[in-house]
Amino acid sequence: MSQLHEECGVFGLYRPVSSPDTAACAYHALYALQHRGQESAGIALNDDGVITCHKDVGLVSEVFPPEALTSLGEGSMAVGHVRYATTGLKSRINAQPMLINHMKGSMALAHNGNLTNAAELREKLELSGAIFHSTSDTEVIAYTITGARLRTGSIEEAVSQAMDVIQGAYSLVLMSPRKLLAVRDPNGFRPLCIGMLEEGSYVFASESCALDAIGAKFLRDVAPGEIVVADENGLRSITTHCNQRKSSLCVFEFIYFARPDSVIDGASVHEARLRAGSFLALEHPVQADIVIGVPDSGIDAAIGYARQSGIPYGIGFIKNKYIARTFIAPGQKAREDKVRIKLNPIAHVVRGKRVVMIDDSIVRGTTSQRIVGLLRDAGAREVHVRVSAPPFLHPCYFGTDIDSRDHLIACNHTVEETARIIGADSLGYLSVENVHKLAAGCQCAFCDGCFTGRYPVPVPESRQKFRFEQKLSCPKEP
Repeated sequence: MSQLHEECGVFGLYRPVSSPDTAACAYHALYALQHRGQESAGIALNDDGVITCHKDVGLVSEVFPPEALTSLGEGSMAVGHVRYATTGLKSRINAQPMLINHMKGSMALAHNGNLTNAAELREKLELSGAIFHSTSDTEVIAYTITGARLRTGSIEEAVSQAMDVIQGAYSLVLMSPRKLLAVRDPNGFRPLCIGMLEEGSYVFASESCALDAIGAKFLRDVAPGEIVVADENGLRSITTHCNQRKSSLCVFEFIYFARPDSVIDGASVHEARLRAGSFLALEHPVQADIVIGVPDSGIDAAIGYARQSGIPYGIGFIKNKYIARTFIAPGQKAREDKVRIKLNPIAHVVRGKRVVMIDDSIVRGTTSQRIVGLLRDAGAREVHVRVSAPPFLHPCYFGTDIDSRDHLIACNHTVEETARIIGADSLGYLSVENVHKLAAGCQCAFCDGCFTGRYPVPVPESRQKFRFEQKLSCPKEP
């Protein structure tokens, strides 16, 4: 269920010649990536070296009515972004792509991830005279790259130097007047892939589903630490930062974040969720009459559970597709009120039955409690909750909005206590051991720090989402 805050989605398109449908391609790709961020959206378009940008708070369809898309005109390159804030407030100033103009030209930047050293880098930049206009760590990346660009001969050299400084999770798509770059951090925390639209035209995107949306052919994933450059000479790769450390893709991409029709680092998201359900059935069997999934990311796991257990699968909930995800609502009360608007149980399916309800996670527990209550009200005789992820016990520092152990129900209650709190007859989580077996064929290792507390890189002492909004007391002038 939508209890976790999303990642962002990034997109980039390079064409050797200008085209009137470049902005439309970016628009359709962002539509396919809308699940990764629903707070704001933006597209930057490059027409013969001149970069223009339109962005705002809202869904892709809200930010880009036909007149807004038309006003961008035509171009040979585009960078797009959909955002959920893991650092910085939801506001237009934090919408991306971020457009930077400097003495060597201009740059548009879109970022998915979260820097672990953003606070210290920002402080150094401010002490050197930098003036920040936003409160996201993306502007820290932009300043760092721009500073390096003033000292180097190319944008790719500048990015390589910036990668020596920035730490944490970042998948970037950035555009200079003549080049389009895709960049993935050395750990590969966040996904990023490459496609071809037509001969000489290349696409970068957070997920392969965005390539499918515009008819592009999937080529491969950007490797952890790789810089990929698309320009008039074609596609080339810079691997200076590759193989410096063990890869550690966020395992929650397969459990929740990514669309099921995407393929990430060689593994099908749909198949991974089927396997999660199968493992759950083996780990936590129960006598029941029907298996249902909480839309959307719980459905595939529910099918897997049903296949493995032999218990029939049924459609237990109807989802209202015209309401934003529950976490976007400000405050827990509003989130809870939206659950009933968003999900409605099919009473005929669950009435009088022992129900296995598959969900992707339990964070605070309040949303799960509300969903179980909906099934009880619809007449379910028993509700057995199975979760296709291990319990959250630790904060995430790499882009998932889990910022405090105080908010995690598993940190303060046993499994049995949690079951009673959410109103379930029983509760079972996927084991950490099996979560590492989900993505058959995946070409990377996983980060499981939010489950185990074992992080692949050093993390800051505290994780504060709105740290750049905090008011500081002004020192008295001498």
